[in-house]
Amino acid sequence: MSKPASTVTQNTWEFLRDAMITPTGFREYDARWKYPDDINLPGITALGLGLGTQMHARGIAPVIAVGNDYRDYSLSIKNALMLGLMQAGITVKDIGPALSPMAYFAQFHLDAPAVAMVTASHNPNGWTGVKMGFQRPLTHGPDEMAELRDIVLNGRGERRPGGGYEFVDGVREAYLDDLVGDFKMTRKLKVVCATGNGTASAFAPELFRRLGVEVVDSHNTLDYTFPHYNPNPEAMEMLHDMADSVRASGADLALGFDGDGDRCGVVDDEGEEIFADKMGVIMARDLAKLHPNSTFVADVKSTGLFASDPELQKHGAKADYWKTGHSHMKRRVKELGALAGFEKSGHYFLAEPIGRGYDCGMRVAVEICKLMDRNPDKSMSDLRRALPQTYSTPTMSPYASDTEKYDILDRIVQKLTAKADAGEKIGGRAIAEVITVNGARVMLDNGGWGLVRASSNTPNLVVVCESPESDAEMRAIFADIDAVIRTEPGVGDYDQSI
Repeated sequence: MSKPASTVTQNTWEFLRDAMITPTGFREYDARWKYPDDINLPGITALGLGLGTQMHARGIAPVIAVGNDYRDYSLSIKNALMLGLMQAGITVKDIGPALSPMAYFAQFHLDAPAVAMVTASHNPNGWTGVKMGFQRPLTHGPDEMAELRDIVLNGRGERRPGGGYEFVDGVREAYLDDLVGDFKMTRKLKVVCATGNGTASAFAPELFRRLGVEVVDSHNTLDYTFPHYNPNPEAMEMLHDMADSVRASGADLALGFDGDGDRCGVVDDEGEEIFADKMGVIMARDLAKLHPNSTFVADVKSTGLFASDPELQKHGAKADYWKTGHSHMKRRVKELGALAGFEKSGHYFLAEPIGRGYDCGMRVAVEICKLMDRNPDKSMSDLRRALPQTYSTPTMSPYASDTEKYDILDRIVQKLTAKADAGEKIGGRAIAEVITVNGARVMLDNGGWGLVRASSNTPNLVVVCESPESDAEMRAIFADIDAVIRTEPGVGDYDQSI
């Protein structure tokens, strides 16, 4: 095949005939474009041909499960993708409209060696993309994405005979059966189910009712115009709406899901949002009792409590801080045989015997309901308050250009590591360790920490600090970390600061 054009020219003869792909759509662990501004349908077909070619090159059996999220253009995108896959000699098993975790589930359920899920995740309408994977429960990481990008953009997709198509019905029902199992609530539980009219609307309310949970509906009618807000439980607009629904209904908690259902947001009975890292500690405490001596993976932006919490230590839990990003986290959980992984953005990775290791907002919701059932005398706010108090900054992002940010970060990491080696302090505390798997996470002797890393998708650095002692110490940690950052003239202003 010929190389795709790198710019998209709409309303031209070529737009309806030739592949057009903006190269920046190939990200670290998925592919994402504005459609039709940055990619056209022949471009999506070229992506499918490239993905099929990559399967053959890696010796993957030529069968793939394919699904799409609930947006008005997702079926067109999926059809174009499947055409390319079939051109590459791949047999496509089309599971219809789906959540991303339902597509991951289909890999196991149908014993399919590969998966491709057409979704823009939590991005607003106008975006599309593909999450893909070969080695279940993993999805493409930076190496696989770079390889796929080179195949597609260099026109190296190869057509082969033998492609085929099959529509597979019943995967949604099998997925829900798998989530519910034989569990039924023994305590009364009233949950605000918030789906923002996205794909999860077709799953979450039914799932809760089957568990025996009383559902307070919050925008649970499928509507791909997203009339209220974009379904994204990290966005304050959705979280505030969830909190309002809790207060108005007297619910025990609210659970909210993003556009493709792989993330879950939590608001407790007092209308307080519980960020996913703190929710992870609450879940880890509960799971560590049932599964002593477990390993829990947390991304480097997450609270230090995974390492310092006395309850977790009591049950022999081990913490591993790893790279931010759903593909990195899934891989690390699998590598270490960890029980679970928690990412601050709301991706949870629950491995055997709880889940299958991929990020599934529905599985998280089920496990939170089970946690509440195992603690019948506790409210979610009780569980939140039982955690040791920590003082943390929001995620702060100073400007650093895409072309310079990794070089800048390397120098900052060296300077922070040198401080540790010289026995210098940060925030008045001794440095216990500098974790450098993803930027630098400076761990202090009392469990406090400061993080500097590069954003994977914007021209920024990312800075987060936390103290288990006080607000003043948290500010002191930030001041010392920021002083090192400010030695780099290529770093600009923060988007927000304390």
